[in-house]
Amino acid sequence: MPYKESINKIKPDLDKVIEFLVGELNKVRGGKPSISLVEDIMVDCFGQKMSLKSLASITLQGSRQIIIQPWDKSYLEPIEKAIYKSGSGLSPITDKDSVRINFPSLTEEFRKDLLRIISDKKEEARKTIRKWRDEAWKQIQDKFKEGEIGEDDKFRAKDDLQELVDEYNKKIEEVAERKNQEIRE
Repeated sequence: MPYKESINKIKPDLDKVIEFLVGELNKVRGGKPSISLVEDIMVDCFGQKMSLKSLASITLQGSRQIIIQPWDKSYLEPIEKAIYKSGSGLSPITDKDSVRINFPSLTEEFRKDLLRIISDKKEEARKTIRKWRDEAWKQIQDKFKEGEIGEDDKFRAKDDLQELVDEYNKKIEEVAERKNQEIRE
C-alpha cells in the first residue's frame, strides 16, 4: 500500500521522541538520586566543553549522595562551577579529591514542582508526536490528490496513522507515570 510508506517513514522519528523523553526525565530528580542527573553536565575545562562523565568517576554513596572523583584534581573547580551553573539546583561540596552532592528528602512543594516539570515534558513529547502525525497525514492527502491512492485507502491510512499515534502516546504516558511513581516514593 502506498500510504503505508508515509506512516512507516515517521516511526523512527516517533521512537526518537520517546528516547528523548526518557533522557529528559532521567535528568529530573526522583525520590532517590541518580547518576544520570549529573553525568551529562558540560564542564568547561582547559577551553573545551566536556561531559562530566568523561572527566570523572561518578558513584552513588548511600541513598542520598553522589560522589564525583575527577581523573585529575585540577578538574575539581571547573566541575563544581559547572554543577552550580547547570540550573539543576544542586549544591556541590568540594573535598580534597572529590565533589559531593547531598540530596535531602523531597519536600511536598518540591515534589509538586517536579511533577509539573514531568507534565510539561510529557506535553512537549505529545506535541512532537502530533507534528509528525500531521506531516504524515499531509503526505497521505497529497497522494490522494495526485491519484496515487483512493478514498478508501486515504481513510484506512488515517485510521492506521491514528492507531500508531495512540500507541506512542500510550508509551509517553507509561514513561511519565514511572517517573511520577519514582517521585512519589
